[in-house]
Amino acid sequence: MGGPYAYTRRAFGDFAGFLVGWGYWISIWSGNAAIATAFVGYLGVFAPPISGSPALAAATAAGAIWLLSWVNAKGVREAGIVQVVTTALKLLPLVAVGTLGLLYFDAGNFRPFNVSGQPTFSALTATAALTIWAFLGLESATIPANDVRDPNRTIPRATIVGALSAGVVYILGTIGVMGVLAPAVLSGSTAPFADAAAAMWGGWASYAVAAGAAIACFGALNGWILLSGQIPFAAAQDGLFPAHFGRLSKNGTPVFGIVASGVLATVLLSLNYTRGLVGAFTFIILLSTLNTLFPYVMCTAGAFLVRDHVSVRRFAWYLVPALAFLFSLWAIAGLGRDTVYWGFLLLLAGVPVYVWMKRSHMRVDE
Repeated sequence: MGGPYAYTRRAFGDFAGFLVGWGYWISIWSGNAAIATAFVGYLGVFAPPISGSPALAAATAAGAIWLLSWVNAKGVREAGIVQVVTTALKLLPLVAVGTLGLLYFDAGNFRPFNVSGQPTFSALTATAALTIWAFLGLESATIPANDVRDPNRTIPRATIVGALSAGVVYILGTIGVMGVLAPAVLSGSTAPFADAAAAMWGGWASYAVAAGAAIACFGALNGWILLSGQIPFAAAQDGLFPAHFGRLSKNGTPVFGIVASGVLATVLLSLNYTRGLVGAFTFIILLSTLNTLFPYVMCTAGAFLVRDHVSVRRFAWYLVPALAFLFSLWAIAGLGRDTVYWGFLLLLAGVPVYVWMKRSHMRVDE
C-alpha cells in the first residue's frame, strides 16, 4: 500500500519517501481542483451563468468536491459504486465523438502544425507536459492495495486493461475534436467535446455529449478523492505524516486526509478563479502534473535499486527506467517557469512537517 511513496521510501529511505508522498498528495488535491473545474465547464452548457461567473464556477466546483468527499467518507465500497456507474455512462458520448467525428474530419484544422509562435521543439515540450495530465494515474491502482481483493493479480490486470482502454478513447476523442473544431475555436472552449458535437449534429448533441463529459469528470473526481486519503494514510502509518492522517473512521476510511485534501483544493480554486475557467484549469493541471512527475523521477531512479522478482534481462531493466527518467525530466521542463516555481515551493513546504515528525519520534525514543 502507498504506491509511489512506498516504492521510493524502500529505495531511498524516509526523507525521499516523505517528499514523494507529500508531492503526490499535492498532485492529487490540486488535480481534484482541476477536474472539478472541467466538470463545471461542461455544466455550463446547461447553465451558462455557472461558467460565465468565475466566483459561481469556483463555488460549484468546490461543491462537487465536497459532495464526493462525503461519498468517499462513507467507505471504499460506496466510492466504487459511483465509479462503476459513472464509467459506464460516460463512455458512449466520448466514443461517439471519437469515432463518428472522423466522418466530419477537416485536415485543415491541423495546419499549421505549430500555431504557438514558439520553436517547434519548445512547442512539443509544452504540449507533452499538458498531454501527460490525461494519463496521470497509471500508478494509482497500487495505492489502495489493502482494499483490493487478490491485489497481486487484480491490480496488474486492471492497470493494463485500463491504460490501454483509456489510451484508445483519449486518442480517438482528441483527434475527433481537433478534426472538427478550428484551433481558434478550440483554444477558447470550456467544453470542447460538447462544442464539437454541436458543430457536427446540432444543439441536441451538444447537450448529450456535455452530459457524458460532465459524468466523466464527476467519476474521475470521485476516484481521485478516494486516493486523496490513501497516500497520507500510508505515510502516517510509517510515522512520516501527522497521526491524524493515519486514523480510520468507523467506515474504515481515512476521513481526515479526505477532508484536508478538500480544504486545500477549495483554497486553490478560490485563489485562481479570477483566471477564468480555461486559465484556471490550465494552471492547475500543470501544477498537478509537476507534483506527479517528481514521484515519477524518483520511482524511475529507484528502479535501479529495487529489483525484486524481475525476470527480464539486465539491459532491458536498466534501459526502461533510464528512458522514463529522461522523459520525466523533459516533461518537467515543458511545464514552464511559473509552474516549477510554485510547485517547488509547495514541495519544500512539506520539509517542516518532516522535521516535526522526526523530532516527535526522537522525543518519544529518548
